[in-house]
Amino acid sequence: MNYIFISPNFPPNYVNFSIRLKERGARVLGIGSDPYEQLSPELRGALTEYYRVYDMENYEGVLQACGFFTHKFGKIDRIESHNEYWLAQDARLRTDFNVFGFKDRDMGPIKYKSRMKDVFRSAEIPVALGRVVRSIDDARDLIAETGWPVCAKPDSGVGAAHTYKLHDDDDLQLFFDSKPKIDYIMEEFIEGEIHTFDGLADRDSRVIFMNTFIFEKGVMETVNEGLDMFYYSLREIPGDILDYGTRAVEAFGLKERFFHIEFFRTEKGLVALEVNARPPGGWSMDIFNYENDADLYDRYAQLVTEGRMDEASARPYYTAYVGLKERENVFRAHTREESVEAYGDLMVHRGPIESIFSAAIGDYAYVLRSPDLSPLKEAAAFILDRR
Repeated sequence: MNYIFISPNFPPNYVNFSIRLKERGARVLGIGSDPYEQLSPELRGALTEYYRVYDMENYEGVLQACGFFTHKFGKIDRIESHNEYWLAQDARLRTDFNVFGFKDRDMGPIKYKSRMKDVFRSAEIPVALGRVVRSIDDARDLIAETGWPVCAKPDSGVGAAHTYKLHDDDDLQLFFDSKPKIDYIMEEFIEGEIHTFDGLADRDSRVIFMNTFIFEKGVMETVNEGLDMFYYSLREIPGDILDYGTRAVEAFGLKERFFHIEFFRTEKGLVALEVNARPPGGWSMDIFNYENDADLYDRYAQLVTEGRMDEASARPYYTAYVGLKERENVFRAHTREESVEAYGDLMVHRGPIESIFSAAIGDYAYVLRSPDLSPLKEAAAFILDRR
């Protein structure tokens, strides 16, 4: 099997995909912009060959790299980055080289939040009232239906960047005076916790691994207000999450790939937010491993190379992620050393976060694990406590 990995060194923990694929017998071929010498020794050992493209935004350069690999090694079997930023380019490459997976024609509902709503509705999954608005009058017509506040976000965007909560007409005017020249979707603001359905689907869109995270604060508020990040996983998947989540996986045609689907849990039930056709961000792949005593990088490699996957453990642990924003005006009640002394027995991983992710998930983070949830919440409150 010839597996082309786009940007195989980003984020750093994704080197494990290449290592496990090689161990499962795949020939892993890397394409990236960093010099080969800057790749980690572990990644260099996993790659059969690496092709440097100086500008990964230049499609012709990436296309040429894939053509070189095809000429040298034969037909390409997979092209993947596991990275939302490259989803559309991955699909274009698969189209041009006739490779299994999402093609250009499949990208609309995966890339555009407005199109996602149509797919959720087709699966009879509730969504927030909203649509793309291209003028302030169009927005006012929508707000006449939704009321204030409303949420405005790029119709095609990654994460919570350039996402806003608008409370009144002054906010609306400022938004249209300063927004980037791209399509924005505006929708009713939903009050509720974010609950996710994450996992891995096989080649027939059957969910063969699943997870649920609960975020006590939305990512938009976390980014825009400079808040710390705290979320945790559940050992049991709630029935409504499982129902809507599996329906969404099938409706979006997710095959042989990780996914991250977000819902609001409200007093009236679940409301779908969006689907992400890649693993959840940050350290989530490693959190999957900690909560299951498993290696999901290897399970994925097995699925790709054999078309099947050994079952992971049935979530013997709750896990929690605690991400601290380290800013000049933030003063902690407890030092890192005090946190480790008090709750080190729960900590399975800790360390700094790459700056590209820090606005969302913190500058320094801890992953906690326990068979019970209450110790994790207690430890998180201690670590997050501000003076």
